[in-house]
Amino acid sequence: MTPTGLSMDVRTTVKRRVLISGAGISGPALAYWLHRAGCAVTVVEKAGGPRAGGYPIDIRGTATEVVRRMGILPHLRDAHIDSRRCTFLNADGSEVASVDPRALAGGAGGQDVEVRRGDLAALLHALVRDDVEFLFGDSAATLDQHGQGVDVTFRSGRRDTFDLVVGADGMHSQTRESLFGPEERFHRYLGYCFAVFTMPNTFGLSHELIVWNTPGKAAVLYAVGDDDELHAFLNFHHPEPPCEALRNPGAQRDLVDAVFAGAGWEVPGMVRAMRDADDLFFDTAGQIRMPHWSSGRVVLVGDAAYAPSFLTGQGTSLALAGAYMLAHALATHRDHTAAFAAYERGLREFVAMNQALAGKGAARLFPTTARALEQRNTMLRGLVTLPSAPAPPAHSALTLPEFAPMR
Repeated sequence: MTPTGLSMDVRTTVKRRVLISGAGISGPALAYWLHRAGCAVTVVEKAGGPRAGGYPIDIRGTATEVVRRMGILPHLRDAHIDSRRCTFLNADGSEVASVDPRALAGGAGGQDVEVRRGDLAALLHALVRDDVEFLFGDSAATLDQHGQGVDVTFRSGRRDTFDLVVGADGMHSQTRESLFGPEERFHRYLGYCFAVFTMPNTFGLSHELIVWNTPGKAAVLYAVGDDDELHAFLNFHHPEPPCEALRNPGAQRDLVDAVFAGAGWEVPGMVRAMRDADDLFFDTAGQIRMPHWSSGRVVLVGDAAYAPSFLTGQGTSLALAGAYMLAHALATHRDHTAAFAAYERGLREFVAMNQALAGKGAARLFPTTARALEQRNTMLRGLVTLPSAPAPPAHSALTLPEFAPMR
């Protein structure tokens, strides 16, 4: 914290101390750029270390330029999954169509990359671990703002003062709740629940996805390579969020079991694997929409501020682009209020465009009526003979300003 009573010239030579809550994707990415800007950065993460595993994620459009500027794009290309086909099935397991995944998601001339989430997280951590302080197995318990900074009490009992605090702690952000109120104020439920887990690859799948659909239900098997494990995904339409199940793992399994009772193809085996999985993640498809992303000296980035939902395929890309834009604003403006305002001005339209992709994603992957499913299947059959779809304009709608350290 900068001492009081110093002249402005002296104050500007003191490193700005920033605490980032969350060491997923946006947190370490922001830490990299803030270190470049001359800040002293601490990252606190409740997990015991960088989180491995996780569902494959995409880096597209503007975000590809962010990782290029970070110097990790070649490593990400080496880790690229390169899914070769996506096969859609009817309720009885018969094939509807087998298409190039890029025909669905679009791609920028082969520039986009898809990697395991854990691979990206590991790269980002390795990039900054020697320059940034990491506090694993801890979290910020209280934030007390005042004129000169933010007094933070950690759950471990540690206390410290920072000039700024950033919430990069995901869609269910505790930082956001402590400053802005309950998640319900900002969460926009999109009508779906999902369960993600891993299961044995007894199907011989390689570099491909299989998507089974009935109206309002989907089961997906995803082989990211020639591994012995598959990523499994069970998704279903639910008019209202199942609030009780969200807090009860047993109720989550029971709900998924009940929804998919009587389903055909390999779904019963997937449900049994879900019952036994030790890595089950259950949640609702939703977005975070906030009128402002900052309060005083605390600001939000990534899913904590503007989660677009997995239906857009843009969560990671928004996190990377948002981290860059926030760091650029702080490097450009000494006054944090001006910096946070610039961050919002520069990013809001990009966020809105990408959040709007959710409806298209739901229509393509998870039709909720028999008529919508048949319309989707007709579209898929037409894609078989067509080239890859162009990338949606939203992927590259943001032009990144040049990054220069704070003067």
